[in-house]
Amino acid sequence: MAERSTAAVEVADNSGDEPPAAQAEKATTDGVAKAQDATEDERTEESGPPESAESDSGKPAKSGDAAAGPDDGKRREPRPTVAAPELHSGHKLARRYRLEECITRLDGFSSWRAVDEKLRRAVGVHLLPADHPRARSVLAAARSSALLGDPRFVQVLDAVEENDLVYVVHEWLPDATELTAILAAGPMEAHDAYQLVSQLSQAMAAAHREGLAHLKLTPGAVLRSSTGQYRIRGLAVNAALRGISAERPQRTDTEAIGALLYAALTHRWPYETDAYGLAGLPKGVGLIAPDQVRAGVHRGLSELAMRALVNEGATASRQDPPCTTPDELAKAVAEMPRVRPPEPTFAAPPEYQRTTYQQGSYARPATRPIGAPATQPVPVPPPPLQSRTGKALKWTVSALLIAVLGLASWQVADHLLNRSDGDETTQSQSTDGEQQKPPPRTPKDLKIADASVFAPDGDGVKSEDVHLATDGNAGTAWITPKYNGYANYGNLPNRKGGSGIVVDLGSVQDVYGIDVAMYRGGQKVQVLAAGEDASSPSGLSDFSQRLTELGQTGSNVKTTLDKPVRTRYVLIHITELAPESANEFRGGISEIKVIG
Repeated sequence: MAERSTAAVEVADNSGDEPPAAQAEKATTDGVAKAQDATEDERTEESGPPESAESDSGKPAKSGDAAAGPDDGKRREPRPTVAAPELHSGHKLARRYRLEECITRLDGFSSWRAVDEKLRRAVGVHLLPADHPRARSVLAAARSSALLGDPRFVQVLDAVEENDLVYVVHEWLPDATELTAILAAGPMEAHDAYQLVSQLSQAMAAAHREGLAHLKLTPGAVLRSSTGQYRIRGLAVNAALRGISAERPQRTDTEAIGALLYAALTHRWPYETDAYGLAGLPKGVGLIAPDQVRAGVHRGLSELAMRALVNEGATASRQDPPCTTPDELAKAVAEMPRVRPPEPTFAAPPEYQRTTYQQGSYARPATRPIGAPATQPVPVPPPPLQSRTGKALKWTVSALLIAVLGLASWQVADHLLNRSDGDETTQSQSTDGEQQKPPPRTPKDLKIADASVFAPDGDGVKSEDVHLATDGNAGTAWITPKYNGYANYGNLPNRKGGSGIVVDLGSVQDVYGIDVAMYRGGQKVQVLAAGEDASSPSGLSDFSQRLTELGQTGSNVKTTLDKPVRTRYVLIHITELAPESANEFRGGISEIKVIG
């Protein structure tokens, strides 16, 4: 799960405290505020107006104004006076994480882009002194977030207190784009906005079921991958680093999702204050529906944004209840008609060019322009064979040609008559054959006769639980033990070849694909098949046919083959496990389906 600078945690962003021009000056190519020298003037510039003038979410503080929205009870602790640790590029933490670039320094902590030298991947790191007033809460928030293990969130990989420092290590996504940059390009299509609110509400509903809140869900905290999936960064950690708390966290996060949907539909921030490079609403008009701000806004999405933002009552146009929790918002999204993607547009073909011949001017005498001198006609030679001998020769040749043509015609007709019966038989057989063509193949799940642990080094992992990966129940799983320190099974000598599960189809079958539900995302997996003549394969070299490439995967490994593979044995090979918690790794498989 490599990451990049667009995935730098947004905790140091000021959530709209700065005007768009100041944000544009500090924006890097990744859309994250560039590191600043720790001078008092720059700290003042980053911190923005006083908290009494504007809240952390980019909306005005509660002052009775209609645009301010309901009081969500969110509080921010006073800014600490503890100085940020004075570290530099090249400094190494735990003999593993090498600091590369300081992204920001603020409120006594700093955020860095770093390199995990053991796993050779980019990571993000938050650093603060161990005596920082928020150090305990940051460690607790990071460890709670790491236990969630939901791939819809940027994962916390490590949370450590060491040498008077507290640091939190998180993923760094290399192919993700920050929502701030997407919104800067203009309003989103209805289908894209629908995907945004659907995925965010479902993810935050899952987090709140585990007792975790975000409280700082801004455009900078949302990333969109190249596949169109949205991921949320800074769950619980952003708020802990900034000292933010809320009396009603579910309502706070629901309003934040509503604000993001509003901005996606209108290209305006739903409060009077400008924030995140977007202009706010006009002064004094209050919170108006998105379809009244911009023409052509999807009516259902417009009402959904108002239900999430206006929590005192239902919207005026439809008497639907307000959405006060992410779970209620996710259910409201599921109940509305699905917004389909726009139809693809095709370029018009070039205009058809007619040739001179097609215009009917072929062999037409050219028209002489008025006043042009007349040309002299060219004398035409007399036709040949006009003499008496020539005429006789001409008639003789004509008679021979007629005779030859007549003979050839008779032979062709006789041949066709003789073959008519054979042609009718052939045509009948061909017609019958066409009618007897087999129907298109319908994919089906092949029956798995047996399953066993893949143990290339002679020692199996949890062999007694293998049947849980083929019992047809996705709620049960074959799960490995926890391994400390290293994702490759703790770097143990008896685990060099990894592990996994080999399924036996009972006989050689045509395999068209696989669908494997993983115990959790982030494992490094490949799927191989044994040769057609293999018998009881046990080593990696026995599986000579590749179904998927080796790489880190999400919650599912699924592929469809262009041509079927003839095999009896299929191997789901796990070479690296997913992070379970700080410095611990675990993996497994929930369910295996082989498609024939």
